[in-house]
Formats: sequence, structure tokens, C-alpha cells
Amino acid sequence: MNGTCPYPSVRVGVAPVAAVGSAGGVLLTEVVALSGLTSALSRGLERWRKPTARHDPAKVLTDLALTLALGGDCLADAALLRSEPEVFGSVGSEATVSRTITALAADASRVLSVIARVRRDVRSRVWGLAGKASPLAGASEDMPLVIDMDATIVIAHSEKEAAAPTFKKTFGHHPLLAFLDHGPGGGGELLAGLLRPGNAGSNTAADHIEVTRQALAGILGINPSRPGRKILIRTDGAGASREFLTFLTRRGLAYSIGWTLPWAQMSEIYQAVTTADGWTPALTAAGEVNEHADIADITDLLTQCGHLQGWPAGMRIIVRRERPHPGARVAQDRLDDADGYRLTAFATNARRGQLQTLELRHRQRARCEDRIRCAKDTGLRNLPLKTLAQNQIWLQVVALAGDLLAWLGLLGLRDDASRRWEPKRLRLRLFSAPAVIARHARRVLLHVKETYHWATLVLAAHQRLRALTTAPT
Repeated sequence: MNGTCPYPSVRVGVAPVAAVGSAGGVLLTEVVALSGLTSALSRGLERWRKPTARHDPAKVLTDLALTLALGGDCLADAALLRSEPEVFGSVGSEATVSRTITALAADASRVLSVIARVRRDVRSRVWGLAGKASPLAGASEDMPLVIDMDATIVIAHSEKEAAAPTFKKTFGHHPLLAFLDHGPGGGGELLAGLLRPGNAGSNTAADHIEVTRQALAGILGINPSRPGRKILIRTDGAGASREFLTFLTRRGLAYSIGWTLPWAQMSEIYQAVTTADGWTPALTAAGEVNEHADIADITDLLTQCGHLQGWPAGMRIIVRRERPHPGARVAQDRLDDADGYRLTAFATNARRGQLQTLELRHRQRARCEDRIRCAKDTGLRNLPLKTLAQNQIWLQVVALAGDLLAWLGLLGLRDDASRRWEPKRLRLRLFSAPAVIARHARRVLLHVKETYHWATLVLAAHQRLRALTTAPT
């Protein structure tokens, strides 16, 4: 061996030691216990449990969700939990997990309905435990609960049911997802998802309506038929269809939707706004005045040229202009350029609030891209199963894993910047914490290594969760 190597020379062997892998995963098992997720799933899925079965389907699904939260991406990765029974309990074999998914997929519509109902009820309990930190606390027209919708491509590397060529010249699926936004201080929850073929349209109104209905049904405490303006639906331009906006308007929902400008008339409209000095400085992400971007309400101008005929009443169109970033400039102007500015717009039915605040709120839709990236880091990067029904179950497991991570942040990390950590960082810093198992007075103790940099954070999060478990209800 090279004697100049800066690292210690270590001999490696295998021995029956009390060390625990993925010890920080105990935080997620505490969230499961605190939320009552497994017991609620067990009651809901009771009809699919065989009388002689050793493993409850609910525990199998929860184990898979924990596996994805800890970094796994296929059924076989449940071995990560199976090797640590002191922390994760009895975990079914790979064959047991596969048989369970197959059995549930045989009655997928009922199973998906049960899982959605359980997630809604458990979410309500978790938000109740969060108190004033609950996403629903204080929701109003001025401070609405935001549901972001967007689609993404999930590439398939083999023949899978409903996989098809995509508009990006790849092959796979094109699910449409709805995330509840916890705001800049936290993550988000995957409320609903529609697993579609790869060639599904981007702006299909029927799909947006279906996912919106599912998302609203996932929030206990609101009327799904008439939720009101305390719920804001936010999408990119794919949601800008008359049918979808009419649906949102009839149910009294607030919306903020990307909008495609009428380029044939934009030169005249732009000049009219500029001549009337109708531009207002936009805001930066920090809420400060942005000297390089301006916004204007062009609803009246679009109405005069007849472009808004047939669209829902009360809709406003707000346009933003800014100089393109040097890295975004091209050899010639794009259609959405005017006088050297890049133009973008969105539609909203907001009745109150400053123009600057409404535009900043719409730009915060970019957080949805973060939610999708996190979902792909938590099992959505590929759909590993063969049939559509099986992968629909898998999508629900992905949603459960996202729930556990979001609820850990909401309940266990609420007072720490770590609540904003994405899955990769949580795994590196918390879930991979080194620890050993000790037993004392018939109790199992998990000792995190004292010199581990984030040991105090693991301990503090665990104590918060335990305090909620023992708190009177």
C-alpha cells in the first residue's frame, strides 16, 4: 500500500456488533407512530390481508415508503430496513413485498381510494399537532393555501404498460402532479398525481380538473365542491385553458396561471403601456424593489382587442418585462421579446393585493420544480414495476414517503433551518447518523455517536417528536 496516503490504513472484517445502519431513520419511524399512519392503513387495507399472512399490507407499504425516504428506488431496497429489525421491526422479504404489491394492484381503484382517504385523515391529525405551524392555520384570501400543479417526464428503460414516446423524444410516462406548498420555510406534500402515458397532452383540461379534485379531496376541513379563495391553484401555462379556468371560477377557487401573450398584438399593447407609463417595478424574491424588471396589468388592453372574449369574468392578465440574463440571450430576438425586454405573463382572479405582491407570488411557483426534483429523489425517478396498476400503487408509496419527510420537517425540525433540507441532504446528515443499540431495563436504547457533527440535531428532533407523542390530546 502507498505509504503516502493521507488516510488511515484500516482492516475490514464482518462481526456481530451492535452498530445500526441508517440510525437516523428512527426519526421517520417516530413520525409514523405519531401520525398513526400504519394503524390507519391497516384498518383501511384489512380486506386485502390474507388470514394466514404474517406481514400486514399496511406495514409493507409503510416499509416501502421508509425505504424511498432513506434513498431506495426499488422493491429490493427494502433490504436496508430488513437488516435493522431493532429500528424498523419485521420487514417482509422481497418476494413478500412483490406479492403484496401485485395483490393490491389487482384491485387498484379501491386500494388507491383507501390510501387517499387514509392520507387525508392522517394529514389532518399531523396538521392538528403542528398547531399554528399547520399549513391550513390562518389560510385566507390574502394568505391562501397554495396548491402547485405541474407535469414531469418519467423515463422508462423497458416496456411498461402505458409508457409511450414523449414530446422530449424520450420514452416513458408523463404524470401530472399536485403539491401543497409549505412556503419558503418548508417543503411540500404530494396531494395527488395522475399517472399518464408519455404522449399525454401538457394542457389537457380534463386532467387538470381531475388532479385538482383529487388534491382538494386530500385536505380535510375544506369543502371540495366549494373550497373558496383561501385555496390558490397555481400552474404554468399548461393550465391556461378556458375549461380549466371556468372550473376553478365556478368553485370559487383563487388561481394564478401562466399565460401565453398574443404576439400579433403585443407590439401595440407594449407601446400603449409604455406610453401611459403603466410599468411598476417588480419585486425580488426577498421582497425588495427590482430595478431590472417591471410589471403591468394589461387586462383592459387585451379586452379592447377582444382577446379575452369567452374567458371567465374577473380574470386579470399581468405582464412582466425584464432584460434577458446574458446566458439566456440568443443571436436574435424571440417572439416574447419587445424593445430588448423578455415578456412573460400570468392570469389571476385575485381581487385584492398589490400588483407586485401578486406577481411575486406567481413566480414562487418555481418551488414546484423543487418539489418534483425531491419526488424524483424519493422514488419517482423511475417506475420500476410492469403494469400501470402496480405503478399507480408505487406513485402512492412515493407520496407517502414525501409525506413522512414533510411531516418530519413540520413536527420535528420546525424551529431549525434543517426543515428546508432536501432529501439528499437529510440522508447525508440525519438519516445516516452512526449509532449503536444498547439494552437496559427491558428498553432498547439507540446511542448516536457523540462526535457525529449532527448528533445534537438528531437528538433534538427525536425529543420534539416524543414530546408530541406524550402530549395530552
